[in-house]
Amino acid sequence: MIAAILTVGAICAGFALVFLVFFPLGRGAIYVPSTPEKAALLADLSGAARGEKAADLGSGDGRVVIALARRDAEAHGFEVNPVLVLLARRNIRRASLQGRAFIHWKSFWRADLSRFDVVTIFQGSFVMRRLEAKVRKEMTPGARVVSDFWGFPALACERMTGTVSVYRIGSGT
Repeated sequence: MIAAILTVGAICAGFALVFLVFFPLGRGAIYVPSTPEKAALLADLSGAARGEKAADLGSGDGRVVIALARRDAEAHGFEVNPVLVLLARRNIRRASLQGRAFIHWKSFWRADLSRFDVVTIFQGSFVMRRLEAKVRKEMTPGARVVSDFWGFPALACERMTGTVSVYRIGSGT
């Protein structure tokens, strides 16, 4: 009996390590869910509004995407972990935000950011230089980027609230 419990525990731990740590590590940050308050703060600081398109890069379980959609923006999340994609899509259905919130099973590195007015991120420091180059190249002047915890190395921060930095593409570049 104890052996069976330990075996199941080891399988679950292995599953969690593979899908929540090792799988995303080469592509960005590991899965760290935002608190509801942090998700709302990111959405509020983004200024996302009706008629705008917003993206959350590495969207996890969809909390920030849902917060952006609740501000009436068309919100898209990009996530590489298939388990989190399914969880996020379920969370969007539970929030009754189908049609305004979307989760794409896709690496944000392969996503075209040119159609987005707002991008929110929580990534590791090791990707911020490359990600800064991507947003500068793809996003239009005036677009906003909201980053939690990690800042861009060269892009000028327009506003900071706690650990959240707001950037505007085309200013300070």
